[in-house]
Amino acid sequence: MTQTTNRLFDEFAKLMTDAAGVAQGVRREAETVVRSQAERFIGDLDLVKREDFDVVKDMVSKLRVENDELKARLAEVESKLIKLMSGGEKSPDGMTLIADVAGEGPAVG
Repeated sequence: MTQTTNRLFDEFAKLMTDAAGVAQGVRREAETVVRSQAERFIGDLDLVKREDFDVVKDMVSKLRVENDELKARLAEVESKLIKLMSGGEKSPDGMTLIADVAGEGPAVG
């Protein structure tokens, strides 16, 4: 009877080993299916790639700096225009600079 019991346990151990192998195979197959479905789903979304996002982020940063510089230049031109409009500031050659700011060249004052 000990011989039959050992053989029964051996067969049961083989069955369990085979079942574990099948379970691992099923798990890998399920992971593959889930991964491919998730990749397809994400691919269908209109998402931005990280590299593209970084490029646009750098561009926006540079444009902000340029925008700040242009704001400062505009404020300077506006202040000069206000001075010219109020006081009629003269250039070193004695001409009024109001027309110069307007882009028409110096006008005789």
